Amino acid sequence: MSDVLEKLAATLEQRKSADPETSYVASLYRQGLNKILEKVGEEATEVILAAKDMRGEQGRGELIAEVADLWFHSMVMLSHLDVDISEVSDCLGKRMGISGIDEKSGRNNQ
Repeated sequence: MSDVLEKLAATLEQRKSADPETSYVASLYRQGLNKILEKVGEEATEVILAAKDMRGEQGRGELIAEVADLWFHSMVMLSHLDVDISEVSDCLGKRMGISGIDEKSGRNNQ
């Protein structure tokens, strides 16, 4: 899985210099952070609705597709902000084996 995300991150980085007329990602970069954040919010809402309405295999496929869209647009946001996907992976890795309750309370004390 991480190989797919790493390849996508590299592609997103390449799209920074692409023609916005021929690249959806380049057009998002050109429109700026607010447009990218709008897309992240829109996709998050669609994930919530797909999860709430999930029934059977068709619903499962719709949920998976919406989560993929959310991950994609979140990665566009990270790329636009020059945050490497490995920073997110490292953060998740540090949380492995720690209770979610303990991890969250540790963040509140920082």
